[in-house]
Amino acid sequence: MTELATLLERLRNTPAMDAKRAVQQAARTVLTPSAGLDDPYALPGDDTAAVRCGDHYQLLAIEGMLPAFVAKAPWFAGWSAVMANVSDIAAMGGRATAVVNAYWHHDVSAAAEVLRGIRDACERYGLLLAGGHTSLTRGNPTALAVAITGIARKLLSTLHVKPGQLLATVVDLDGQWHPGTAYWKAFEHKDAGHLRRQLELLPQLAEDGLLLAARDISNAGLLGSLLMLLEATGCGARIDLDALPRPGDGDLERWLLAFPSFGFLLTLDEVHWPAVRDRFASERLAVAAIGRIDASGRLEVGVGTEIAEFWDFAQAPFTGLSAPISSLHHHEVH
Repeated sequence: MTELATLLERLRNTPAMDAKRAVQQAARTVLTPSAGLDDPYALPGDDTAAVRCGDHYQLLAIEGMLPAFVAKAPWFAGWSAVMANVSDIAAMGGRATAVVNAYWHHDVSAAAEVLRGIRDACERYGLLLAGGHTSLTRGNPTALAVAITGIARKLLSTLHVKPGQLLATVVDLDGQWHPGTAYWKAFEHKDAGHLRRQLELLPQLAEDGLLLAARDISNAGLLGSLLMLLEATGCGARIDLDALPRPGDGDLERWLLAFPSFGFLLTLDEVHWPAVRDRFASERLAVAAIGRIDASGRLEVGVGTEIAEFWDFAQAPFTGLSAPISSLHHHEVH
C-alpha cells in the first residue's frame, strides 16, 4: 500500500468513524416518514432538522456528550455541547436562539461546573439558556445532552449538493489544541462579538445566494464529515489535501482527525468563490477551495501526485442517511 492509502485506511477505522457507522441502525427506522411529514428537510441527515414555519424554518438539534469527557472535563464538556450545537445551526444557514439541557450526575461540584460551561457558552454566543432536566443523585451515571433551536430564512442543506459544485473548507486557525484531545480550540481569547460575527457569515452567505450547502467538521474529522455532506444525494468528490488550511505544526493526520471549534465544509457555484473567500477572510478565517463535487458516489483523496479512494457509497453506506429519490425531487421547489 502507498503512504496515502495507509493513512486513509487508518482514518477509515477510527472510533469516531465506527460511531458514525452505527447511525445506520437508527437510519433504518427514522427515514420512514411519519404520517403527514412531506418536507424532506425535517428528516434526519442534515446537521439539524428544519421544520417549515411559514416564510422560515425552525431548526432543532441535540448533542450528547461522551460520559468520560463529561467526567474528566465538566466545564469544557458543558461549553462544547453548546458550541457543537451552535455550529450545527450555522451549518444550516441559521441563527441559534435558545438551548435546554439534560444532565445526570452524582457530584454536586462537578455538576455545577457542567452548568457553568453551558452558561458561559450561552452568554458568549448570545443564546437564551431556557432550562432543562436535572438528576443529581448518589449513584447516578455522568451524562449530558444539550438541545438547541434556531431560525433559518434560506437553508444550507446536504440535499442541495450536486455535481459540478465547488467544495471548500473554512476554519479558524487562530487557536490551539486542547491537551490530550482532538479538539482545536479557537474561542478562548476571542470576545463575544468576534465569535458571533464569524458564525453570522454562514446565514448571511446563504441568504445572499452565495453558498448552497454546508456541514460542520465534527468528531468524525474532515473526511468523515465530508462523507455525511455527500451521502444524502449520493454524490462523490475528489479533494486535494495539499490545499487544506491547517496549523503550522505540519501534522496532516492529526488535522484530519481534528474537531475544530469553528470549521465547516461548503459547496457553492464556482462563480461565487471570490466573494465567499473574501467574506470569510474579512473575519480572519482560513478558507480554501479543496475539490469539486461529482456524480461518482466515491470520495477520492489526493496528496502530491498520489490519489486514493477513501469511500465508495456503492460498496458501503456510511451513516445510511441518504435521501429517497422522491425527497430530492421535492426539495427542488424550495
